[in-house]
Amino acid sequence: MATTLPQIAHYLDERGWKYKLDEENNCIITGVKAKNVENFWLVINLMENGEYFQMVAPQLLTGVKDHVYKGVLFQTLLALSWETKMVRWEYNQLDGEVRASIEFPLEDGGLTQRQFDRCLNMLIQLVDELAMPRLKTVLETGEDPNQKELGERLLLSLQEILPDGSLGLLEQAIAARKQRGIS
Repeated sequence: MATTLPQIAHYLDERGWKYKLDEENNCIITGVKAKNVENFWLVINLMENGEYFQMVAPQLLTGVKDHVYKGVLFQTLLALSWETKMVRWEYNQLDGEVRASIEFPLEDGGLTQRQFDRCLNMLIQLVDELAMPRLKTVLETGEDPNQKELGERLLLSLQEILPDGSLGLLEQAIAARKQRGIS
């Protein structure tokens, strides 16, 4: 039971969305207004005769090919993949484009409105609200803000289980290691 572009167009119609149906390239192009993505385009592809579904948010970041913080960016993209469901991060080595996608095989089942809505909502929310502010900070500062939060949560956990004054001892030990050139 293959899924068709007109079926997906109907799902978008149900939401009152504008879109372009491109049957020649077997895709639908739409977009959404977002807080953290200037041009938030979505490309919905059907492949393998409607048995493989893909939703892509292209060109979320461009020009990172030679960026000084590219390594930290990649670590953050991997961390985002670890921390979230469904969304896959992709990098084009030729032009430095970073994009996000959700894709999966439909095989002998069709794509339901509920599945489509979950993919659409998840991709938009994760990219706009969670990922882009974090990725922009990484590109500006070279630091993943979530790593700082992780360290703070770790300290709070240690503070709860260790005897009073232990964090001061840890701080002294860390300072001594830094003095010796050990990070």
